[in-house]
Amino acid sequence: MTLKRQTAERRGRRAEWLAAMALRLKGFRILAQRFKTPLGEIDLIARRGDLVVLVEVKARRSLMACHEAITATAAQRIESAGDLWLSRQPDAHRLSVRKDLIAIVPWRWPRHLANAF
Repeated sequence: MTLKRQTAERRGRRAEWLAAMALRLKGFRILAQRFKTPLGEIDLIARRGDLVVLVEVKARRSLMACHEAITATAAQRIESAGDLWLSRQPDAHRLSVRKDLIAIVPWRWPRHLANAF
């Protein structure tokens, strides 16, 4: 692995850790991190009551850049992976699912954007 790739990997793991901490402070329980399927990957899956959030974490220089980093293809992959995760839950029929973005911008508290995509 190249140095540039290692740095990006470390930055991504740190961003996901910060996002998970922010969600915990809001009362969410983290159910999965880096949930991978052949259909796609979800950075974080969190739950509070009957609400499940599929979270994409983006670390960029600005909030706008974070939002723009989620392409239609990426959103579809997250939705497909989320459908697979949900199909494995025994109480899936009573859960509400939302797709959120947590933006990690330098020197700012993580910004949680509900229903971002």
